[in-house]
Amino acid sequence: MTEPTSPSQNASQTGTSQDEVAQGSRRHSAPVVDGPGKAASRAMLRAVGFNDEDFKKPQVGVASTWSMVTPCNSHIGELAELAREGADAAGGKGVVFNTITISDGIANGTEGMKYSLVSREVIADSIETVAGCEGFDGLVAIGGCDKNMPGCVMGLARLDRPSVFVYGGTIMPGKGHTDIVSVFEAMGAHSRGDMDLIELKQIEETAIPGPGSCGGMYTANTMASAIEALGMSLPGSSAQNAISQEKRDDCKAAGEAVLELLKADIKPSDIMTRQAFENAITVIIALGGSTNAVLHLIGMARTIGVELTLSDFTEIGKRVPVVADLRPSGHYMMSELVAIGGIQPLMKILLEAGLLHGDCLTVTGKTLAENLANVEPYPMDQSIIAPLDQPIKAQSHLRILYGNLAPEGAVAKITGKEGTRFSGPARVFGSEEEAQARINDGTVVAGDVVVIRYEGPKGGPGMREMLTPTSAIMGRGLGNDVALITDGRFSGGSHGFVVGHVAPEAFEGGPLGLVENGDLITIDADADTIDIDVSDDEMARRQSQWQQPAPRYTRGVLAKYARHVSSASTGAVTDQDD
Repeated sequence: MTEPTSPSQNASQTGTSQDEVAQGSRRHSAPVVDGPGKAASRAMLRAVGFNDEDFKKPQVGVASTWSMVTPCNSHIGELAELAREGADAAGGKGVVFNTITISDGIANGTEGMKYSLVSREVIADSIETVAGCEGFDGLVAIGGCDKNMPGCVMGLARLDRPSVFVYGGTIMPGKGHTDIVSVFEAMGAHSRGDMDLIELKQIEETAIPGPGSCGGMYTANTMASAIEALGMSLPGSSAQNAISQEKRDDCKAAGEAVLELLKADIKPSDIMTRQAFENAITVIIALGGSTNAVLHLIGMARTIGVELTLSDFTEIGKRVPVVADLRPSGHYMMSELVAIGGIQPLMKILLEAGLLHGDCLTVTGKTLAENLANVEPYPMDQSIIAPLDQPIKAQSHLRILYGNLAPEGAVAKITGKEGTRFSGPARVFGSEEEAQARINDGTVVAGDVVVIRYEGPKGGPGMREMLTPTSAIMGRGLGNDVALITDGRFSGGSHGFVVGHVAPEAFEGGPLGLVENGDLITIDADADTIDIDVSDDEMARRQSQWQQPAPRYTRGVLAKYARHVSSASTGAVTDQDD
């Protein structure tokens, strides 16, 4: 057997010095595999397919979120192999490894949903852990379901090695133009008596026809679009069907792109700048994206060291209109946007209007403006994307509200279809399950402001999405007549007059924990306020009598998360500075 070469031997063969090898494209893998003292490392890697030549190549870790847990990720195993092949073909050595996923669509409305936001942190932790341990020089991360995407990007940001994120792609529509939200709303219609079990089962059986992420501009498609606008995905990655040749090509190209990034030494910190985050916010507003983007973009920015706050969404939202007629508030699905060109033509429109920073660097090694230069416009007869001067909503649908109920802020998704102001008596519940039961049995009536508290990052713990109660409200025909506020979150599929991320959360002594049944609550999305009509003296009296509930979990990952997680207003991250 030939003795493996030392770093100095490798350098002589390539015409570079040992220092250049150490500081170049193998700066992380060389200390793991080079030289006689690393024979044990090489022996282990030979057993998984490395040969002598492979030890001289930059190693590219491919983080796969494959799992049969959810259709969002059930096809990603094959995509990961394609990314590995792309890295190999470009002169690297691809190594596939796995991280986790959970399914919001399955867990919604159950205790299991408390693990959803936690999984974002676990994904980031695991990518950092594997890549840091194994010495990967560059990375590809492939995500599908909601938390995969910010979790992957946060992991890449922590490592700050040349990296590309790949979106697993969107699902196709179900029979009758249905999707997962159609099922949740059918459940509400059944509880009201407007749909029998046979109809409900028919929707259940046909709404999810195969692999891919949920089909509207829900959180998965929102975050995929945001990450492409951020510059961390190849052009077009966010708007491809999960099962398509375009998505297969995207994965191979991502593996190849990492080798080019290694040559140029372009890292996430070079791409994920303040201006790039402003681009991401602009695009998700134009698309009518999920409220979860606020939480995730702030978390991603904090991870890479960029200052981003709730007020940035307000300021950018003043100049950016909503132009996409996409679900949940609109009519079309992501697959239909894919068919007319995806988000690239929209980004070119926004750039030409002066709403995007065109000089931001991207994973192509080119600027955003250079990537968009040759993009063709949308077809003339399309009706999914409105002109900027005839928008669906003139300003952002993502409203950051403040007031005596939310001193640190709250996040609302107000499209205008549900109105911009709601005032009514509080109907208070201490958990999602309690609220769901009272919606279904008719206790919640038109005019109510449903308050669901102790569902925040620490109090839940885990900040559950309230898709089940909001869908029940819609299914019972109360979508225009009931508001819902919570220190939890909302699914990207939620719509109606909804306000989440109320901070400080009830468990931390926030005002939401002091609300009583019948208190008048007013939400004003024009003035961006959320207030309770109770005197300061009375609120102080209630505060003096309030006692923090016992933690719902004292051991395990949920307890650990609750001890470390930050406020929703700062991204609900767990690796914050002390």
